[in-house]
Amino acid sequence: MLEKYLTIKVAGQHEIIIDKSRFICSVIRATDEQSAQEFIQDIKKKHWNASHNCSAYLIGERDQYQKANDDGEPSGTAGVPMLEVLKKKQLKNVAVVVTRYFGGVKLGAGGLVRAYGNAVSETCKTLGVVERSLAIIISCTLDYASHAKFENALEKKGYQMAGISFTDKIVIDVYVDSSDVAIFQEWAINFTNGQIQLHETGQKYREKDVN
Repeated sequence: MLEKYLTIKVAGQHEIIIDKSRFICSVIRATDEQSAQEFIQDIKKKHWNASHNCSAYLIGERDQYQKANDDGEPSGTAGVPMLEVLKKKQLKNVAVVVTRYFGGVKLGAGGLVRAYGNAVSETCKTLGVVERSLAIIISCTLDYASHAKFENALEKKGYQMAGISFTDKIVIDVYVDSSDVAIFQEWAINFTNGQIQLHETGQKYREKDVN
């Protein structure tokens, strides 16, 4: 698993209009080719009457799964520029479709390259990009009387909660950098005067806004 990588913050779409043509860019996270291809087919069904539904995806730790499709536009003027935007932004595990409704004005090869590239670039900017970084999850078990104070202290220390559950005790899952595990454990024990149980429960990606 990668220590960290960039990806789209949320799935969504954004539309731009260039010389009367509508370019609707739809984006999702995709961790395998099957989900990317299903997404592309879903968009094609939704916009069955569009002039083109051009697509691209970039998947895998080493970008080993990548594809670009011009869907009838002149070769190299749509899918590849879309894929290049994903690469330039260093995004991973992303699938994108740009739907074009032709407005009657021909853009030429250069114009198409810019239009499809800009559609993807503006959509990524609108929806946002996050950095996903791998962290250790430490489960902190403590009683009801002290959990609120502990939560406040976590926030002040800059630690991010991964989840919380309520049973006879409170269990708070906390993201901790691998290099910070010993420091976190010592701090948590000292802060609660030893009234806490700590367990490493695996690894999980946490997300931080990039733009």
